[in-house]
Amino acid sequence: MTKKFKKKLQKFLDDEKYYECIKDVFNSDPVKMMDKFIQHGSTTTLEHCIRVSHASYKVAKFFKMDYKAAARAGLLHDLFLYDWHLQPKGVKLFKKHGFTHPQIALDNALKYFKLTEREKNIISTHMWPLTFRKFPKYKESFVVSLVDKYTSFIETIFPLFSKFKGN
Repeated sequence: MTKKFKKKLQKFLDDEKYYECIKDVFNSDPVKMMDKFIQHGSTTTLEHCIRVSHASYKVAKFFKMDYKAAARAGLLHDLFLYDWHLQPKGVKLFKKHGFTHPQIALDNALKYFKLTEREKNIISTHMWPLTFRKFPKYKESFVVSLVDKYTSFIETIFPLFSKFKGN
């Protein structure tokens, strides 16, 4: 985790209501392991999931949705615990990481945590519409899915701008 993100993380954790939603998950070894894997650019999977979790919490709370489910599932949505960049060449399209990791993340989350049906659906459908067979059933599922896409875009695109500027 970068120093810059550690400072941002503290701001998230200082939000007591948010932290109350995620503390049992956040302080677990499997979630801490996500810091070992790069997600987008130089962003670790843990950093990415915290961003998705906190933003989803805020959106869900604003719209009077189940913000606890959005926060918890947002933190667990990419609990796949491997370096997805090392997937062997020649893997068929529907076996690629983008299609398979939601189920892997859900299976891992179920090994370590008790999840509600809503949280399960959020995790398993966060890549919709790419994973078109798994349709989001809840408003919170759409929130996490959209926040994940936005966050992924920002984490991927903004580092490119600094490269063009020569930074």
